[in-house]
Amino acid sequence: MSAFNKTAMPLNRRHALMFLGGNAWAMRPAWADAPGSTPGRLVLVFLRGAYDGISALVPHGDAQYYKLRPSIAIARPDGGASSALALDNLFGLHPAMAGLLPLWQQGVLAAIPGAGSPDSTRSHFDAQHHWETGLPGSSAAGTGWMNSLSKLYGKERSALGVGEANPQILAGPQAVQLVASGQAATRAGALADTRTREAILKMYAANPSLAQSAQAGADSRMQTAAMLTQAQTEAAMAAPPVAMASSAGSDSAIQQAANNGAPPAQGLALDAQNLGTLMGKNRQLRLGFLSAGGWDTHLNQGNTSGALANNLGSLSRALLQLRRHFSEPQDVVVVASEFGRTCAENGTRGTDHGHGNVMWLMGNAVAGGRWHGQWSGLAPGNLNEGRDLPVHHDFRAVFAHILAGTQGVAREDTERLFPGYRWDPRLDSLLRA
Repeated sequence: MSAFNKTAMPLNRRHALMFLGGNAWAMRPAWADAPGSTPGRLVLVFLRGAYDGISALVPHGDAQYYKLRPSIAIARPDGGASSALALDNLFGLHPAMAGLLPLWQQGVLAAIPGAGSPDSTRSHFDAQHHWETGLPGSSAAGTGWMNSLSKLYGKERSALGVGEANPQILAGPQAVQLVASGQAATRAGALADTRTREAILKMYAANPSLAQSAQAGADSRMQTAAMLTQAQTEAAMAAPPVAMASSAGSDSAIQQAANNGAPPAQGLALDAQNLGTLMGKNRQLRLGFLSAGGWDTHLNQGNTSGALANNLGSLSRALLQLRRHFSEPQDVVVVASEFGRTCAENGTRGTDHGHGNVMWLMGNAVAGGRWHGQWSGLAPGNLNEGRDLPVHHDFRAVFAHILAGTQGVAREDTERLFPGYRWDPRLDSLLRA
């Protein structure tokens, strides 16, 4: 029997909003149906906890890398399964990310090895806040920059977040769509109960406008659940089980704090599939946000096996999933994290909080098959505070190039979106001409 019946506690408006969530679908805008209209879509995959970029993009051509990491370095490319996959004479790809090598070779995957926030904080909470508001150095409450961008598009609902309940990057006055992580996205919850649904709708009966919105929200959540259930069933029949890994997992208290509410990386491929399905069905949705935790590898980080390798494998599968959904001319997928990790391993065969990091870009508009920007090497004198990768390229400048080059955002609007940033001409080659 349903827990919601005639004797249950009366539903109030707060409960109703919890049931309806952010799943209401807005009407399609006019440009979505215009002949030849193919607006670019931007998806950000955010790795909470500060992932180790130089284990993903391995600087095998820099001898200092092996001096700094005697236990956890990824071996130089030798053609074996336990060595880096050569990208050029300087960088290689972690073997757990081997599935992405064809994308690099096809020229649709690129890296920026010296990117990040200009603020020097090593606090996960502060750094993530800076990234999500687009205001490095400011811990004041603010609107997420993707929410501001959604408003700039002038559409009622153009942003979708999958996985987190309330990501800061999407917080603000503009309506967004939020979907739970993993299998939870396929459950309509209490709305599947007829009595509960009718009770919620009855609350709004006196106000026709609110009643219509409530009905649309209820229908949308149930429609979303049904749509994702069907998509997951079809994918499960065509894909190996590992691509549909559950998001279940457990973290230490420290790891959970670094994750800031993000689900484990093991479920990232399924969340990527859900995001791709929903954005493919509703072309009004032009902005997507995914996140994954578990990247705060202070101890036993591993090299070609272990916790980090497992997470990088999950990331690789998620990006391949996203590539299937976002391969139109102006679509771009970005992978980033709040900061990098120390270049030298610590006493527990892990790495500590750093500064600069590697950002990844994927898309047909990306000048891929190469890395971009400045790389100054791992000699002590070239490192931030003698221990971290420096930030040569402000993350806001990276996004500004993407927004201006593929999303139709004017340069002056990127300056309003990211106050205080400067256009970075060293990234002018980031996108195809």
